[in-house]
Amino acid sequence: MLFFSACLCRIANKNYEPPEAIGKRANVMDNKIENKMDIKGRITGITYKVSTSEILKIVDIRGFNINESPAFCLVKDGAKSFAISKWVSPKRTRSYPYERVYNTLNSSKKITVIPIVKDEGAKGDRDFIQWDTVSLMSLLDVFVVFAYYEKAEINPRFENKITNQQFDNKYVISKIKEIEQYHSSALHWNLNELKNNLHEIIDKTKICHSNIENNLGVTLHNLKGLDNFKEKIGKEVETFMQFSREKAEKAQTREVLTAQPKESLSTLSKAKITITNYLGGQYFFTVDEILIENNTIYLVESKHSANSTLPSKGDIKDGLLKMILYSNLCEVEVNGIKMKSKAVLNLTSKNIEREINSKDEIWDRGDLMLINNFSQKQMRFFDDLFYEAEQNDFEVKIGGTKC
Repeated sequence: MLFFSACLCRIANKNYEPPEAIGKRANVMDNKIENKMDIKGRITGITYKVSTSEILKIVDIRGFNINESPAFCLVKDGAKSFAISKWVSPKRTRSYPYERVYNTLNSSKKITVIPIVKDEGAKGDRDFIQWDTVSLMSLLDVFVVFAYYEKAEINPRFENKITNQQFDNKYVISKIKEIEQYHSSALHWNLNELKNNLHEIIDKTKICHSNIENNLGVTLHNLKGLDNFKEKIGKEVETFMQFSREKAEKAQTREVLTAQPKESLSTLSKAKITITNYLGGQYFFTVDEILIENNTIYLVESKHSANSTLPSKGDIKDGLLKMILYSNLCEVEVNGIKMKSKAVLNLTSKNIEREINSKDEIWDRGDLMLINNFSQKQMRFFDDLFYEAEQNDFEVKIGGTKC
């Protein structure tokens, strides 16, 4: 039953317990936990049912160009097909790459194209791929094409910076063809690519960066940085893991100290969470909100919209990839104390009236949709979202803020 059908039946108030109330109860926790939260958990396998993914546009491999393709699509090669997503930067906090990957998760064979490095010019950013990204993709059974940019254009708005960078399409297609014939796991493919091909890709990147500098008359970051990157990660995945973990841990510490502007937090402070999986990979995330009640820690991923009624689909699906991780956690400890855990996706806006929880009755969900003039398309999306939460044992909260 869709929310927009239910919302016509009645409009009624419901006693709703806001996050602030749970936060107050959380204050009775042991002082050891209050003062510093160090959360750890394990993932031994992923079980998750996707309900809100987009319909993938079908592209024939004969006309496929990674630079012109949608952010996610279904590529067909005769009787075979595979879902492909692409990243515009190896940094996972830019351009919602998690949303792009999420939309491909219903396909049996999933490929994502990630630049090994993105250099925007000597006065811009330079981001390198990290092991944690590769490990996460492996955990989700996503094959990674480690790609590089071969062309770019001068950024007309900023001096000595480049934009509109283009992948080497022939190289990407050659890797897609290899994966098409590959019969082992995404994990095996990703590790093999790191061990055997990463150095070659970095060497290709250096050549392309030199060509871009010569052709455009711009200066990129010193190529020695690429040499250092190549030297430090070596041929051993373990070295790569350690190097990237050090960088990820530093980034995680910075994020704990600074709340993102888009987030509207209402309860306890941010906290670190370190997730270890059976692949040997560690993920260093920052949980937006922490609530503790009855020996259960609630791991809250918050998405906030300052102008719209609710956060965008991109924001929500970015949050859903965190739900995949958090809802599959086991052996959770907070400062060495074993606890149960519960994943929560908290969607807020200063423009929305009333609050609901995915566990509320469908009538009450319908009330919120009707009061806030949701379109039928929006209602269907949230119907699917709440169903996804029910199927995967996490909660969705929707409500306004005082911001």
